[in-house]
Amino acid sequence: MRARTTGRLLHDPKGGSFWFDAGALCLDFAHTGGEGPYAVFESLHEPADLAAWLAQPPPGAVVTAPVTESELAAAKALRQAIWVAAHARAADRPVPAAAIAAINRAAAEAPLVPGLGADGTSTAWQPPVRAAQALSTMAREMIELLSGPFAGRIRECASDDCPLVFVDTSRPGARRWCSMERCGNRHKLRALRARRATDE
Repeated sequence: MRARTTGRLLHDPKGGSFWFDAGALCLDFAHTGGEGPYAVFESLHEPADLAAWLAQPPPGAVVTAPVTESELAAAKALRQAIWVAAHARAADRPVPAAAIAAINRAAAEAPLVPGLGADGTSTAWQPPVRAAQALSTMAREMIELLSGPFAGRIRECASDDCPLVFVDTSRPGARRWCSMERCGNRHKLRALRARRATDE
C-alpha cells in the first residue's frame, strides 16, 4: 500500500535511534548508508535488506520478484547520487554531472504503477513490482525536487557535526535541524550551558 508521509527511524552506530523525516522519500533513501566515513551507517548489506526497506511505507512496495545483486548495486549508486546532489543544492553549488547522469539513468527505467484497490478508496502498486521500478520512482521524485519549487529549500542540518539533508516543507521555511529530538535539543542544551556559564 502507498503511504502519504515520509520519514524513518535512524539508528546511530554509537547507540540510540531517532525519527528523521527528510521531507521526501528520495532523501529518506539517501540516509540508508553511504560511502567512506558513512559506511558505518550502511543498512543495505544484501538484496533482502533493500526489499525490506522498500516494503515499509513509504513506499510500501512489496517486490514480486527477489531483488538481485545488480539491483542492489544500482540502488547504492542512486543513493550516492541523491546524496551528492542534495548536498550540492543545499550548499548552492552546481549538481555534479556524474550525479545527474546516475539519477537520470535510474529514472529512465519504468516506475511503480499505482492502482485503485477493489474497495475504490485504497491504492496499491500494480504487479509486477520490481526494485528497479521503485528506484525509478525515487529518481523521478529527486528530479522533481531539484527542478521544482522546493529546490531552494533543500538544507543540511545546522549542527556542525550532522550531515543529514532534508527538504524544508514547513510553511515559514525555517527548519534548521534534522530533528528537534536530536540536533535541535543538543543545540538548546549547549546554548543553555553557555548562558549559565556567562551568568556565573
